[in-house]
Amino acid sequence: MDIHLQLFATLGRFAPDSSERYPILRKTTVKELLTKIGIPIDQAKLIFIDGVRGELTSELFGGERVGIFPPVGGG
Repeated sequence: MDIHLQLFATLGRFAPDSSERYPILRKTTVKELLTKIGIPIDQAKLIFIDGVRGELTSELFGGERVGIFPPVGGG
């Protein structure tokens, strides 16, 4: 099973060689995905799965578009 993975801003440095299609096992959680890629959990502030807000406990089944954003600051 593959997902389409997009890592934004500073998370881009964790991007696998091919983030267009990233292999996962069925029912992998977002937290498990982050651990596998090496992204610290506290660096995944916003998670979107197929355009809908996701959580660390959200399960992935393959075919999803997953976008992960880090915390941002500004003023």
